[in-house]
Amino acid sequence: MAEDTGQLRVRLVSPERILFDTTADAVELPAKNGYMEVLYGHAPLLAELGAGDVRLHGGAEGGEQIYNVSWGFVEVLPDRVTILANDALKPEEIDVPRAEQQLERGQKEWNEAGDSEEKYADALHRISEAEAKLATAQEKH
Repeated sequence: MAEDTGQLRVRLVSPERILFDTTADAVELPAKNGYMEVLYGHAPLLAELGAGDVRLHGGAEGGEQIYNVSWGFVEVLPDRVTILANDALKPEEIDVPRAEQQLERGQKEWNEAGDSEEKYADALHRISEAEAKLATAQEKH
């Protein structure tokens, strides 16, 4: 049986790569309905990710680590958190001009959506993702 360290084992995976597999004292992440914080011993949970920052507090790397994620799922167990993100970037990997273009495109789609609920949802999805990337990039500069 593994030793109880009181820390979470946290893994962030995107289709392209594993961004990290480490330990942390706490993890903040963007669920689709808002941010949540996970501590060691949390009740099991499966949630849909939104767009925003995953923040690791404490752990093997020390201090706070930030990663931008967009959509996916998170599985929380009492001793570990697995984040499966459609897109995941370190703050320094964010292409700010591209994110600004994405935001403009989303706003244009929003304005042109007319009566289509699906078009509004797609535009909001694009806007949310772009705004999250820009906020992460701005925080690191």
